[in-house]
Amino acid sequence: MARIVFDLDGTLIDSAPDIRSIANLILSEDGLEPISLAETISFIGNGASVFVEKMRATRGIPDDNHARLLQAFQDRYDSHFDLTAPYPNVREALAHLRGDGHRLGLCTNKPMHATRAVLSHLTLNDPWNVIYGGDSLAQRKPDPAPLLAALAELGDGLCLYVGDSEVDAETAERAGVPFLLFTEGYRKTPVDQLTHRATFADFADLPALVQSQLAVLA
Repeated sequence: MARIVFDLDGTLIDSAPDIRSIANLILSEDGLEPISLAETISFIGNGASVFVEKMRATRGIPDDNHARLLQAFQDRYDSHFDLTAPYPNVREALAHLRGDGHRLGLCTNKPMHATRAVLSHLTLNDPWNVIYGGDSLAQRKPDPAPLLAALAELGDGLCLYVGDSEVDAETAERAGVPFLLFTEGYRKTPVDQLTHRATFADFADLPALVQSQLAVLA
């Protein structure tokens, strides 16, 4: 059976509304205008520190406020989940893949504590054989190191990476891992400009897509 590693935000879960809510709470404390959902999505992908950096830039907040704002963001990040939900058919697809005997991993730039907290909140703990967060290693995606480490822990066999974004596509390409692109997440670039083996828009289609891709790779 295969090793299949997933991204989290924008791939398995839609967390942008909660991330926006956290950002706007912080901005409001400094008397600044809120950011839009579109801005929020454009800032997601490279971890909390980069998100705060982009948030600061769009509101003209000086660099010397970064540590304070990042801490305020992280203080809320582990428990702010009221607007976060899995994408349709995610639970069923993961259960199907596990039932088929595949080993599943998670590789995200979200900090590990926040990753485990949201998985617990959404009762998505069970499927994973391995989890790598954005602070599990010194490197983060698009550096391929976390993805390669997750795959190594999953053992031998064919492998796939499932994600939604430019960061995920670059990570997979640099790691030399076949990439399946979920088109309904936080991608900003047209699909045909991202390196991928196949796309899907509904997790209900993922188990059959995995089976067909593994047949080609075998």
